[in-house]
Formats: sequence, structure tokens, C-alpha cells
Amino acid sequence: MISAPASPARRNLLKAAGALTGLALTIGSSGLVAAADAAPAKFGADAMPGGLVQDVLVFLSIGADGAVNIVVHRSEMGQGVRTSLPMVVADELGADWARVRVVQADANEARYGSQDTDGSRSMRHHFAAMRHIGATGRSMLESAAAARWGVAAGEVKTVNHEVIHTASGRRLGFGALALDAAKIPVPPADSIKLKDVSEFRYIGKNNTRGIDLTDIVTGNTHYGIDTRLDGMLYAVIARPPVFGGKLVSVDKTAAMNVPGVVQVIELKGSPPPALFNPLGGVAVLAKTTWAAMKGREALKLEWDDGPNGSYDSAEFRKTLEQAANSPAKAVRDQGATVDTLAASTHKFSAQYYLPHLAHATMEPPAAAARIVDGKCEVWAPVQAPQATVATVARLLGMKPEDVTVHVTLLGGGFGRKSKPDFAAEAALLSQAMKGVPVKVTWTRDDDLQHDYLHTVSVERLEASLDAKGRPTAWLHRTAAPTIASTFAAGAKTQAPFELSMSAVNVPFAIPNIRVEVPDVEAHARIGWFRSVSNIPHAFAIQSFAAELAHAARRDHKQYLLDLLGPARKIDPRSMADGWNYGESPDRYPVDIGRMRNVIEVATAKAGWGRKLPKGRGLGLAVTYSFVTYVAAVIEVSVKPNGELEIAQVDIAMDCGPQINPDRIRSQIEGACIMGLGLAISGEISFKNGRVEQSNFHDYEVMRAAAAPREIRTHLVTHGLDTELGGVGEPATPPIAPALCNAIFAATGKRIRELPIRNQLAKT
Repeated sequence: MISAPASPARRNLLKAAGALTGLALTIGSSGLVAAADAAPAKFGADAMPGGLVQDVLVFLSIGADGAVNIVVHRSEMGQGVRTSLPMVVADELGADWARVRVVQADANEARYGSQDTDGSRSMRHHFAAMRHIGATGRSMLESAAAARWGVAAGEVKTVNHEVIHTASGRRLGFGALALDAAKIPVPPADSIKLKDVSEFRYIGKNNTRGIDLTDIVTGNTHYGIDTRLDGMLYAVIARPPVFGGKLVSVDKTAAMNVPGVVQVIELKGSPPPALFNPLGGVAVLAKTTWAAMKGREALKLEWDDGPNGSYDSAEFRKTLEQAANSPAKAVRDQGATVDTLAASTHKFSAQYYLPHLAHATMEPPAAAARIVDGKCEVWAPVQAPQATVATVARLLGMKPEDVTVHVTLLGGGFGRKSKPDFAAEAALLSQAMKGVPVKVTWTRDDDLQHDYLHTVSVERLEASLDAKGRPTAWLHRTAAPTIASTFAAGAKTQAPFELSMSAVNVPFAIPNIRVEVPDVEAHARIGWFRSVSNIPHAFAIQSFAAELAHAARRDHKQYLLDLLGPARKIDPRSMADGWNYGESPDRYPVDIGRMRNVIEVATAKAGWGRKLPKGRGLGLAVTYSFVTYVAAVIEVSVKPNGELEIAQVDIAMDCGPQINPDRIRSQIEGACIMGLGLAISGEISFKNGRVEQSNFHDYEVMRAAAAPREIRTHLVTHGLDTELGGVGEPATPPIAPALCNAIFAATGKRIRELPIRNQLAKT
């Protein structure tokens, strides 16, 4: 058996401031690591740990019964990856989808490369590779059939789970050929012929049933929270209420008297930076989760709040505003922005505020672990399996090869489950209990109050304008705690990948552009979040563009098109660092023509320019994120008392070729609902270092009654000669600015801070 070498690199984005028989095939995957300074630049899947490997290993197996088993090495959290990636293999293979079985891969970097499921990149990094695997399997099956019949391989072909000799009408099922095919040497990669697009049965179609849909509907799936092991104990943890705090004392007497409680264990915390380490605290282990929760309530705890005990988000906002209003380090400085602004007599400025946000996944963090004979097994809904292995091994004092992580279905992820602190908690508690299986469950209160939060930010923009209201200079100052603070002590500056999310790479045709970033200290754990820094940057920029259009007395759509300028392709390297979501700037230039087109599509479908009654309005926003172009038009009505109704949302997306259109549409719809909920009511605030919200009564996600009456998705079609973009994240950033622009059109009230619910009563 051939295997890809294990990569010594583990996920660390911020090191400068991780009983089948028959035919078997596999491919490695990818992850993002910092390259050595002297190494040539690598992009996309090639830049990930382990690179992209196409060897005969473990990805595809065909049993003697004809069942096709396809291994999925990415985490399923509702985005459909357990359907979409196997679907590509099955189409090239010529398999009957009804006879395809999906096998979820355990964490194994040596076999798969990085298994991180983030960055909206699973399909764009692995589409070509999965096609190659399916086509290689098809070639080997055809060769086996041809040898058995004594004919040329070119005379046979796979059709719907059989290999057919057209001339004679002979046919054999996949199962009958599997063992023979397994004995055939794997053909060279350059000899593999992929199918023509006209031959696709699944790719690009809407006829592939989701692999898990029936089990999800009938409750027969296995999420992390569903894990049950023989002799398992159930644990909840009282964590320090303030990030960086620590336990002073605990009286566990009353907790131990709660029926069902078995043990109370102190978990050691770690000082910042947070990494993926547990926060520490006191764990209550019991025979049921309810007993553990009641035991936790009975604990008598004293905490030292540490350096963040005085953190107050309202006061911190003033700190951010001061930073955003003071000159800072320039991360893009094109032209003579400062001089042009100073000389201008016609200027416009605005400031925007966005609070911390919590992921609030439907399934809160949960994981189970047991230790047997010096080896640890973990069952967890994680987005970063290898980071889970590395973290657990380090904390337990084990070798990584002695830790096995079984990836379950995720009841939502959004970046939260890339941080496996909860899995480490379960492993540490099992170790403390001499190997007894332990499942840790976070309550919703735990989830909201101890999250790796989306960063709070203040965005200040200023423009000088000519006589026709067109910008001659553009200044954007973005003040926000950085994700780097989670990995590097003292990190205060937004990292290049954060700044490259709609800030330094603003694609407007303005001669003078300057983007500045002040240093800002973090007082909470900051982490990846769906679409990450695109959310604050796009909210500010797309709101500001609408404000400039209004000031110039211009139609917003036409003004935005003029800001973008004529159709052309921009090298990301010409806009500061050119990070470009880790993709090649040559293969993925910023295409202004495609950006203009999604604006035209969304506005046409929404009926832009039509007359609306008083109190109704249309709002527009457009973004480029995760190498995909998205425009949103939202129609709202606002009553005199501030009551908001979202009548309709039109979203145009250009993500390149559409491999599974149904799943693309569902992800756009989900991103829209999430974006609206965040904009309207999403806010995590702090007082005395403590999160003030505790559950869905005060951290409200969008309810059905508040949802849009209709979400209409419009996909821009491309052939396979166009590069694939991302899908899961790009539809979120334009939602908040489009909504606020619509509210302005309906009421004349400009909203510059989120959440909107704090502002609507003032309309």
C-alpha cells in the first residue's frame, strides 16, 4: 500500500505574530500553513499540509456485492460535502448513486493531508482530484472487463454500475469485476481520460439525493452529542466567567450529594494566548447530563477574574473609536490619499460599529473520549481533525499516533468547531478518571459565554469627492481585535488574511486608496466565523458606497458600477499583500466584469428602480469573498413604530462552475438567514469581563416569523474552463449592508451600527 508522507506542519496560521474487498483508491487532501520564506509560492490545495496526493490508497473501494464505498475526508455540517464530493467520484466512475455508500474518514494527515473543513474550499480544492479518482476506478474496471472478454479496453465502457461491451452486448456488474480490477496496476495519471461534460449524470445536475437526508429526518444519524459508550460518564464544566481568569477555591460538598454525581474534578486552565486549550475550571461527572448540571449548580466557587475582569464592551467601543480616528499603519497606500484628502473641500466620512458575535451552532460543543492501554479515542463534531489530534496528544502527553479522532456529523460549525477545546476537555477528564469514557456537553449558556467570538470592530471611512460626487481619494481605517491574539501573546494587529477580506483589496476604480490598521488589544477569545472579517469590512464599505451615492444624488446601483469601473481583471498582488484566500493570483484575478454582472443580475431580478409605496425600499450590496462574487438586493417595509418586514431577497452568485446546484442554493439561503439574524439582533456584550447574554432569549437567532417571505437565488452559469469559487461563506457579507441600505431607502434613516434592533425604534 502506498501512502502520502505525514506532514510535520500543523495548523498554525500565525507563526509570525495544524471489511471491504476489491478495488481501493485514494487521494490526499490539503490544509493551509505558512510556507518557508525561501520556498516557492504555493497556492490552493498545493499549499496545504501533505499537498494534494493521487495514489491508490483508500478513497474508493468496491465490494464483491457491488457496493461502492467512497471515503469523505471533510466534515459534514450541513453544507452537503458528504454528498457532493462522493457524487463527483460516482459520476466519473459510472456508478449508480443508489448503490454508493459514504465512509467518514478518521483524522489521519498521513493519508489525507489536512482535513480542515473551512475557507469554503472543499470542492474547489478537490473537484479535479475526485474526478481523477473516479476516472481511474472506471479505467481499471474497464481494463478488467476487457481482459476477461479478450477485447480491447477501448471497446468497453461503464454505464450505471455495469461495464458493457457494446459490440456484443455483454455486461458485468462492478462487484463481479472488483477483485480483478484490484489486481491491475494503477494506470499513470496522464493516461486517465476524464468524461466529457455531456456525459455527466450527477455533476451540475439537481437529481442527486443527499446521502444523509433520510437518516437526518428520521433521527438515525450520529452527531457528536449522540455518542454513547459503555460505562460512560457525563460531564459539564464550570469555567472561569472571565477569559484569562482562574479558580481560587471550590467547595464540592453539596455537588457530591446530588444524586447521580460521581466525581468533581478540577481542570487546569492555561494563560493566554488561548490556542485550542481548555479554559479550565471545575468539572462535574455524573451518570446523566442532568445530574451533572445540577451538581454544577451546587458548586461553591471563587474566581480570580484576572486582567480582563474590567472588560466592558461599551467602554471598549470608545477605545476602538479613538483608534479608528487616529492615524495608523498603512497596509495599502496607493497614490496620494492623505494629501488629496487634506486639499479637498468636498469630503464625506462615516463610522460603523459591529459588536462581537457568537457562532451559536444548533448543536453546542460536545465530545466523548476514552483511554485504553495508553491510547485515546475521541468522538467529536470537529472541523479540524488533525488539530484535534495534535491538541489532545499534547495535553495528554501522548504521541499523536496514539490518538484517534472519529469525526461525527456536525450540527452546525461556522468555524467554532475548528477549535477543539471541547474535545480536549473530554480527553483530559477520561485521563483523570483512569480511562473511563467521558462525554462533555456544553449547555447553550456555556456556548455563548465561552465562545471563540467573532471580533468587535469600528470601521471609519473617508472620501474626497469631485464636483460630480465621485471619489478622488478613499481612506479606510479598520480597528478590531485580531484572531492572531488567539495564537500569539500580545498580537494586536489584524493579520494579512483578515485585512485581505474586503479591506485592502477593495476593487474600486479610485486613484488614491489608503487602508490603515491600528493596534487593538483583545479581551476575549477571537476565532474564525462564517466569512470572518468580510462581515465588518463589507458592511462598512457597502454602506459607505450607498451613502456616497445618496450624497451625490445618484442611483445607488449605477454609482456602485461606476465605483467598480469598467470590466477588467485585477491582479490581487497590486492591492497590498494579495493574499486572495490562498489561491493563485494568476488563476484567480479579481474579475470586475463578473462583479458587475452579479449586480446586474440581482437588480434585474429584484426589479430595481420600480416605484414603491412609502415605507418600502430596496437595498443593494456586492462583495468578493472566498474567490466568489455575490450581490444581494433586499426589499423591506418599515412601519412608523419601527417594525421591520423583509419582503424579498434576491441573491446573485457567481462561484464558477456549479457542481451541486441544489446544495449551492441551500447554502445561499442559509447564509442569507444567518446574515439577517446577525444584522438584526446579533450582539455579544461584556460587563465586568463577563458575557451578558446567556441563551436564545437574549442572543436571538432569526425566528421563522421574521424571515423573508421569499429568498430567490440566481446562479451565474459557467463551464468547467472557469475556476471554482467558494460557496458556504460568500453570501453572508452582503446581507447586512443590503438590509441597512434598504431601510434607508424606506425611511431615510441611516443605520451605521449593528444590531439593527437597537436602531429601528428610532426610525
